[in-house]
Order: sequence, then C-alpha cells, then structure tokens
Amino acid sequence: MSQHRPQTSNEFPEDGRRRAVIENITPQVDDGRFAIKRVIGEKVVVRADVFCDGHDEPAALLLYRHESEEQWHKVPMRFLVNDAWEAAFKISELGAYYYTVEARVDHFVTWQKDLAKRFSAGQNLAVDREIGARLIESFALRAGSSDAQWLRQWASRLRQAPDDASALRLAQDPELTALMERHYDPHLATLADRTFEVLAERQKALFSSWYELFPRSTSGEPAQHGTFRDCEKLLPEIARMGFDVLYFPPLHPIGITNRKGRNNQVVAEDDDPGSPWAIGGADGGHKAIHPQLGTLEDFRSFIDKAAQHGLEVAMDIAFQCSPDHPYVHRYKQWFRQRPDGTVQYAENPPKKYQDIIPFDFESDDWRNLWEELKGVFDYWIEQGVTIFRVDNPHTKAFGFWQYVIGEVKKEHPETIFLSEAFTRPKVMYRLAKVGFTQSYTYFTWRNTKWELEQYMMELSTPPVRDFFRPNFWPNTPDILPEVLQYGGRPAFVIRFILAATLSASYGIYGPPFELFVNAALPGREEYLDSEKFEIKHWDWENADHMRDLIARVNHIRRDNPALQTTWNVHFCETDNDNLICYIKTTEKHDNILLVAVNLDPFHKQAGKIRLPMESLGLSPGHPFLAHDLLGEGRNIWHSEWNPIELDPHQLPAAIFRLYPRLRREQDFDYFM
Repeated sequence: MSQHRPQTSNEFPEDGRRRAVIENITPQVDDGRFAIKRVIGEKVVVRADVFCDGHDEPAALLLYRHESEEQWHKVPMRFLVNDAWEAAFKISELGAYYYTVEARVDHFVTWQKDLAKRFSAGQNLAVDREIGARLIESFALRAGSSDAQWLRQWASRLRQAPDDASALRLAQDPELTALMERHYDPHLATLADRTFEVLAERQKALFSSWYELFPRSTSGEPAQHGTFRDCEKLLPEIARMGFDVLYFPPLHPIGITNRKGRNNQVVAEDDDPGSPWAIGGADGGHKAIHPQLGTLEDFRSFIDKAAQHGLEVAMDIAFQCSPDHPYVHRYKQWFRQRPDGTVQYAENPPKKYQDIIPFDFESDDWRNLWEELKGVFDYWIEQGVTIFRVDNPHTKAFGFWQYVIGEVKKEHPETIFLSEAFTRPKVMYRLAKVGFTQSYTYFTWRNTKWELEQYMMELSTPPVRDFFRPNFWPNTPDILPEVLQYGGRPAFVIRFILAATLSASYGIYGPPFELFVNAALPGREEYLDSEKFEIKHWDWENADHMRDLIARVNHIRRDNPALQTTWNVHFCETDNDNLICYIKTTEKHDNILLVAVNLDPFHKQAGKIRLPMESLGLSPGHPFLAHDLLGEGRNIWHSEWNPIELDPHQLPAAIFRLYPRLRREQDFDYFM
C-alpha cells in the first residue's frame, strides 16, 4: 500500500481524480503521535468522516495489519449518519497493530441507486443498462481470470435482460455487488495521510487485582526480618482472597548513609532497617536482592510458587540511589554535583529526601545512563518478572520512558508497567501516552458522588480512555486518606468496593487495609509508624479483618465480565446524593450489574434508583430479578424507579445482577 503525500495549498495533487475526502479518524491520540491501547480480545472500533463532491456515493475501507504482517486486511466500513462511517477489527495477538482508512467514489453503487430511481420514475433504462455493462467490463480488466469471466457474463446478461425490471434485479444482485467491491480501481482511492498505531497487550493490562506486601514484615517473630520463604506461607491466603498480582516494594540492598529512622526521622537508630526506596549499598544496587530477604535463587523459587497459586509477582522499580549505591561512586557523571563537591540529594521543597539521590537526566552521558537503566528491567525479566510498578516516573525524562518501555516491549510484549505518578493531570496522561500500561489516579481523593461521577466520565471518555488505563488504590504506603482516618471500618469497605467495581484494575496496600489500620501522623495523610521505615509484625491470625469480603468481591469480579473493563460504566439517577449507583454491562447485555454504594460511612441511607430501562432491555410493568451477589438478597422489580437502603455498619453496598429476560413468575423459581 503506497502512502499518498498530502496535498499542500498551492500545488497540483498527486492525482486530482481522487475525489473522496477522509477526516476525523478515531480513535487516535494527539493526531496519531501516540498509540492507542487495547488488550487481546478487545475491538478497535474505527470511525471516520467520508464524503465526496456532488451526488456520487462514497465507499470506505478500514485497513489494518499486525506488525508481523506485510499485507493489509480490508474491512468495508458502514455508513452511520452525517457522513460518519464505522468498522472494527479484533485484537488477537500481542505487539503493534496499524490501521488507516481508504475511501473512494463508488461508481457502481452510484449507478445501482440511480438505476433504481429511474426505474421507479418509469424512465427507459436502455442507456443506463449499457453504462452499467461497460462499467462492469472495466472492473473485469482488474480481476483475475475467474472473476473476470463472471463479470463479463454479468455485463452480457445485463444487456440481454428481457426487460428493465429483470435488468434491475441483475444489477442489485449481492454476488455482483461483492465482485465489484473486490475489484475497484485503487488508483482513484484516497488513502488517509496518516497511519495509526495500536499497542496490543495481554488481558491483565486491563483487568487485575493487586495486593501490596512488604516481604520484610512477614516473619512470624516480632522485629525479625522476613524472607521470601516467610512470604511463601502467605500465598494461599492471598490467592484465596482472589488477587492475581502480588506487588513488592523495592527488594534491593538499603543504604546506610543518611538512613531514615522511624516516622521519617532524619537520624536513624542502629536497628532501624531504613526505607526500601533508598536503594544500594555494599551488597549491590538495582540488580541485587537484599541479603536478609534471601538469595536470587530464593526469589526465583518464590516466583514459581506464586505462579502455582495464580499470582504474578510485581516488582517496584525506583530509579534513584542511596549515597552508598555503586552507581554513585562508579558513574559520578550521572548525578548532579553541588558547588561544594557533594551530590545533590532528592528534594521536593520543603520536603527533603536525604537518603536518596536522583539521576541527572541532563547528564552529558545520558545515552549510557539510559542503557544501564534499561538493563535493570532486562535483568529482572530474565529472573521471571514481567510486571513492574514504577516509582515516581514523573521525575524522570518523558523521552527516557518512551525509549525504555518501547525497547522492552519489542522483546517482551507481555511486560506491564504501572505508573505511580500522583502529579498534575497532563503529566500523568503524558506518561500513559509514552507507554505506561496502567496508571495510579486521583481516585484516592475522590469521595463525593459528584467527584466520582465526573472523574469516571473523564477517564472513560475518548481520547483519555484510549491511552490511560486507571488502577484504583484506596490506600498506599505513602497515603492514608482522610476518609479512612475518620470513617472507620465502613469507610474501608466503601472505598474498597468503589475501587474494585469502578475500575477493572485496582490494588490495596494489603495488611493495613484488611486490618482497618487508620492511625495517621497528626494533620497528615500519612501512616503513623509507617512500614516504609520499620519492620511490622502483622497479626495474620487476627479475626477482625475484611479478607472474606475481599474474597467475595474478587470472586464476583472474576465471574462477571461486566466488571472486567472500566469503559462501560453508566451512572444512574438517585434521589439521594449519599447514594451512588452505576450500571456495568457487557456488549450483548448478557451480564448486567448494578452497583449501589452508600458514601456516608456513619449513617444508614435510603433512596430510589432510576434504571435506564430501554437500554438494558427492561420493560416497565414486566418483572425482572435483581440478585444481590454481595449480600445474597433477591428482589423482583417492575419499574423504572426502585428502592434501596444501605447501612454502613452492616454492608454499605450492594452488587445486583439483573436478569431482564425473565418474564413469568415461574422463571424466578430457580433463583428464589
């Protein structure tokens, strides 16, 4: 397929006979500068405005191919309305896909329609039949021998038809139309002046459940450093809860110089273990394992055992160094030097991070820096890790991320990158555009009904939905939101269910969340006695936890495809702003879920939900079943408005599965 050069204003076009116009191709990100994202099994629905001058009929084709293919697949686009056309293709393998649009004046369809109009008006069709026959014969010149013979026979039959009615039936035969579509003149077709890219990833890029755990806090003995073997004992329970990604903070040696003490104190005690994000020391740097966790072989063994429980291990990659990191001494040119000869540590004034040193991405030796950091990903992929949570990527150059993610995915397209960037919206979006698979979001601070609805509409509306995949976290080791501090147990349940049902991917910072830990530093959204700076001894046998609820929700997520995408959310009207309700449904409406959540962690709230009856295939006056998958209650509803009451101290949410096609009372017997 040749790419036509677009015409500028003051020159002859490449071929002035190309009359079709192509505009507004979607989906696309920044006019095709960045790839859109899809996972295997998803469709790419392409739309474009296609038209031509005069009254001739246009035709349009969607062209697509996988990067491994040389030939384009061609899919006829269908007319929608107002010169808009649409076609789709399905993602079936990892890697890059490319797509574009071709359009032309469809002389045969134009002739067909004009012939039908003239026949209806009672006009003589002798000349028009001859025009059609000659048109068919001209198409035969481009066809192979078999199709050419058929086309010439059609032309002959059209001329010899006993009457105009017979000729019209011949002209409108679908077999003839298909042959003519196949052998149009490509020299008269307009090709869009840009080819667009799709980054095709595995399904876990869209649908995943993350559990964050500090491995050093897994020992059965208080204050004793945990190991990978200690972590193995927790795998059955984490798997039972339904998680499929187990995420570890950095596993590397921790520096001694400027080590932080408990609660981020500048001076550490002798027994303080330091922050895992202060990477590097005498035992190595980003390609080493903290010796107290175990050996590299222990880590590989742990990855294998996790896989046996259906869990993938995600590693935290933090491109920063403690002052003791081998890089700091070996590659001084990679770090910013101060006038007094010291190396600049990380700052975000007034915050100071004396225990870490950032890389200088304006270093004259930036090429070698980039290659070395790419090598960090390569190394851990060799050990069996293909999911990475990247710490503070917004403090590194965008060009670096575009390079390193692109290069890694060329060799390992199954790799997933989660961007931990709590920063300005456009910066977060840019990171997604340059390649990050998933992204942390502002969900952590969206609490009211209006805030949640507006934010979800932003995330699920093009073009954002085409490049930005959210991963909702109610808490992180860095963030204990106010709502969890003052809302108590109900707030934890509310935020968990919102995260797990609004977004196809979500995560929790595990033990503190499931045990309702809400003690914060005064006036801060940070954990008191944070696990970032000390080894914790979690009471894994504590009966006061929410693991069973977590397991139930994750089971519902796995059993209901409607919850396995983020883009299908539809908010329902309620008469109480303390209640948020939303529909999630599959394309064929064979799996319809209604989620209702009481946003008030203190008081029981009641109200009515207005269902979008027609779009769900529901008929007012006809009974339909609403089965609460979370609380196991069942209701038979009949109308557009339906009552709901949720007590935060019992269960502040309901997840209803709706069965719209049940019409008779006996149909409900199985469910009651």
